[in-house]
Formats: sequence, C-alpha cells, structure tokens
Amino acid sequence: MRSLSTRGSAGTGADDTPHMIPQSFVQALLNRVDIVDVVDRYVKLKRTGSNYVACCPFHSEKSPSFTVSPTKQFYHCFGCGAHGTAISFMMEYGGVGFVDAVKDLAQSVGMTVPDERSEHSQRRTEQSEDLHAVLLAAARYYRACLKEATHAVAYLKSRGLSGEIAKRFGIGYAPDGWQSLRTAFPDYGAQALLAAGLVKQNEEGKRHDFFRDRIMFPIVDLRGNVIGFGGRVLGSSEPKYLNSPDTPVFEKGRELYGLYQARRAIREAGRVLVVEGYMDVVALAQYGVEYAVATLGTATTGLHVQKLLRQADEVVFSFDGDAAGRRAAWRALEGSLPELTDGKQVRFLFLPQGQDPDSYVRGHGKAGFEAALEQALPLSRYLMDELTAHLDLSSAEGRAALVHAAKPLVTRLQNNAFRVQIVRELAQRARLEVGEVEALCGFGTVEKKKWPSPTPLRRRGSPPLWKTLLRLMLDAPQLARDVTSEQRRLLEADPAYGPVVALVDVAKTTGVSTAGALLEAVRGSPFAELYAEIARDALASPAEFEGARADFDGVMAKLELSSVEAQYRQLCGQPTVSVEDRERLQVVSRRLAELKGGVRVGVVPP
Repeated sequence: MRSLSTRGSAGTGADDTPHMIPQSFVQALLNRVDIVDVVDRYVKLKRTGSNYVACCPFHSEKSPSFTVSPTKQFYHCFGCGAHGTAISFMMEYGGVGFVDAVKDLAQSVGMTVPDERSEHSQRRTEQSEDLHAVLLAAARYYRACLKEATHAVAYLKSRGLSGEIAKRFGIGYAPDGWQSLRTAFPDYGAQALLAAGLVKQNEEGKRHDFFRDRIMFPIVDLRGNVIGFGGRVLGSSEPKYLNSPDTPVFEKGRELYGLYQARRAIREAGRVLVVEGYMDVVALAQYGVEYAVATLGTATTGLHVQKLLRQADEVVFSFDGDAAGRRAAWRALEGSLPELTDGKQVRFLFLPQGQDPDSYVRGHGKAGFEAALEQALPLSRYLMDELTAHLDLSSAEGRAALVHAAKPLVTRLQNNAFRVQIVRELAQRARLEVGEVEALCGFGTVEKKKWPSPTPLRRRGSPPLWKTLLRLMLDAPQLARDVTSEQRRLLEADPAYGPVVALVDVAKTTGVSTAGALLEAVRGSPFAELYAEIARDALASPAEFEGARADFDGVMAKLELSSVEAQYRQLCGQPTVSVEDRERLQVVSRRLAELKGGVRVGVVPP
C-alpha cells in the first residue's frame, strides 16, 4: 500500500470546511476523476464483473470485501462498513480534511480549486505556502548542520539512534550561534522568518535564532509539509524541549509529532500509540514499534483525538506512572470522551515508576513493550477506577458523590451504546436504577430517528415504496432529475417521502450524473446516512438504466394509484355532493380507471 502523495501545499486545517469550495466545482471534479483510478493509486484493485475489489485499507482482512463501483463512483466495504466517494476516500485514507482532499484530487486532474473566501483569507493561504517553503529550507539546513556537529551525533548515538532512523524523521541540529540561520537565509530580515517562528525580534528590532544548540525534530503535517520544529537540549538546561511558536501553519493543540511517518504502520497495526516526547516516538520506531506519535508538550485535546480516531479504531495513551503522568492521562481521558463512537476504543498504559516508553523499549524490546500494551486499561475501567478510588461506596454519601463526580463526564459522551454501558455500570456501583442515573445526569434514552416512519409493509420482507424510489434514484440519478412537478407534489403530500423529495431537489439543483456525486452533494444533510445505507445495498446488485426507469415508473404509478384511490374514497364518502364535487369525482374516476388498466369504476349518479 503506497502512501498518499504530498505534492502541493496544505492548508492550516483551521479553515478546512466544505463550504469554502463551491458545490458546483465539487460536482465538476467528481465528473472528471474516476474513483477506480483514485483508489487504485493506494490499494491494488482487481476487476470482478462490473465492479472492482480489494482487501479493505481500513481494517485487516484476508479475503477482499472492499468494493469499488465505476458506474456509481462509490466504494463500500462489506466487512467494516467504510463507504463514500473519491473525496471521502482521500479524507479517510489520508486523514486529511475536506478541502485538502478536494485540492489533492483537483491537482491530479489539472483543475484549479476556486475559493469563495475573502481576499484576506486568500492572502493567508498564499502566506502559508511561503511559510512551508521557508520551513522546508530550514529543515534542510538543520540536517546539514547535524553532519558537522560531532557532539550532537554522539548524543544521538548514545540514545541508541541509527543514522537511518535519524534520516527517516529528518532529525537535524541548530548551531549554538545567535544568527546561524543567516547561512541558509541571506535575507535574515525577511518577514517570513519571523512569521515561521524561526527567529525572534526584540523591541529594538534586533533578531536572533529561535533555536540554538538543540537537536531539531521537524514537525510534519499529513501532506508532508514541514510546519514547525521541536528542539531538545543536549545538556541539562531548561526548557528540555522547545517548540515552534504558533504560526499561521502551526498550532500545537492540533498537531501530533510523527503521525506522517506512522500512518502506514498505524493502519497495519490497527492502533495508534500516543506518548509524551519526541525521543519516545523515535526510539520506539528504532525498535520496530512504528505506530507511535506524540503530543507537542500540550495536554491531549479533542482535536488530537479526532485526528487519531480517523487513523485507527484503537488509541493507546502511554504515560509515566507518577503523579504528572496520571494528570496527563486524565486530561487525555477528558479529551477523548466526546469523540468516542461505538467501534472505537481508547486505552491507557501506565509504565513502572521511573520508566518511559524510550527506556522501556530499550530494556524489553519490541515484544516486551507490545506485551505491556496488551495490558493497557480500557477507558471505561480507568474512568471508574479513578472515580471510585477515594470514595466509600458502602455509604449513601459515597455513592451519591460518585454520581455527582461522574455526571459532568458522562454527559460529554455521545448518545450511543458506549454511553449506555457506562451508565449501566455507574448505576450498578451507585445502587441505582439506570433510569435514575439518566435522570440525574439530565438525559433520557435513545433519541428518536430524524426521518419519518415508512409506510407499512404490504408483505413481509418487501421494502416501502419510498425506500424503493431512493434506491432507484441512487442507481440512476437521472431519474431524480426527471421527476416532474406533478410527481414532486405527489411525493410531497406524504411525510414519509421527505427523504425522496430532498434527494430530488438536490439532483435537480446540481445536475449530478452518478450515485457518488449525488452522495457528495448531500454530505452533511439530515438524510446523508440514510442515502449512504441505501446506496451500499444497491452496490451489490446495480440495475441497468432502462430497467431502473421501468421500475421507477411502476413505483410512481402505484403511488399515484394510492393517492387517487384515497381521493375517490373521500369524495364518495361525503354525505352531500355539490356540482363541483361531482365534476371532480368524474375526473378522479376516469383517472382511477386509467391507472387500473381500464377497469370501470362506479360513479355517484347525478
């Protein structure tokens, strides 16, 4: 499996939202790219019938269940449920945002992404591209300096690092001079050096290098751009680690060291390990534990956890067993709670006192370290152990204190099966009913579905007509575009057909021609998951267009027949019949006869 291309520049992530790119461009892009070509760049596909298959890149499997449809421009894994369009694939496989995924696809087919943002934001993007170039030049300079710094090389060797691992992570050295960067940047007064966080300037306007006499660790985003640095002292001075200041392309609370290098290993292992220091990441990689990343000297944030759970279904935090490590672990737990979804797992590994991942892997090797990983505590157990550690649960006061302490944490969880399990265990420990704990925490049972209830099934196993229409439209979006105004009014009359009407409106507005493009157009809508579910079902047995058209016309005829029958019953059931009603009844009767194939229907006599 090849890694994603890093050509082009990346955004900061702060503005990475779909509304920045016109929907018309997104649709034009999806018409230009072929999802088969996109996926095949990273996952080798094999043709089977009208579709292509491969072993899923999002979970481990021995037989292929990952299917890509060239006609629908849509992929689905029948093993883990992953699904989406070419844009979705770039986002999930590369762990990038919507805008970056669109930019990468556009560049691959020679399209230029238009931007609806203000001139200020566009200037900011141009500035980001300049800063990436400056930071890359600085990284190359620091790597060149390392070759000449014998004491820095000796230090790295004393920590057990090989030249190969130093090269892989781009490790360098910042010389112990006030303006050493003048060698790499003759224009030392350039604004870009200050904006990139490479130099500092005092009130008098005098400048000096931000990093001096430190081992330099380039921080790289998921597209391969250098966005900042971490510098470690060689001696015992403080601070031991010094990070680049926040800049337009770098924000410590969003980034993770080593994630770019670890992506492939994370996917292969199915887990990502989070440690505290740069040296921990590098040392673990040296010993074959290549799926480790580190926060940048800050507490773990929800943004960190979001990014990690995009990469793997299991996240393990490894901290020292001392008080500081426990505090860091608890902050990581708090940051994880709102991001946990069913199927995802967060665990915590506490190493023996005085040990960190660097020292532990050196003493026990990869096998010993991974054996310790298997003993990591699930978040649920760590949460309950910490909440009950200093409480007397044999007393009413202690049990009440438990619920009081748990409430602000439990209410941060998403409404899913994991929250149900936590509430149930909390109720058990507090000797309460589940409903009582839910009431005390301020929430009830599972929320109702957002979409309307379907019409009753006519026979066991047959789908409701609204769902059949959705499947046909997702099989052939032209059917949605061709819906007449009269047919739309017919659909709109029944609330159960709300998802169908919404899909028709999107199809007519965007003019999409494939299921993938239609699904991309409804990204973020209330019915997005429903559409995706039906598209996944349709993927297994695609219909030919002519057959889909005939089925569609048949469903619409059934729907109209049902509507006309209801009108007929209503008109016939009125106690008195006006002239207007008689005329209306004649029209309805004729239409009902037509729909029933010429069968004569009785009319109330004049």
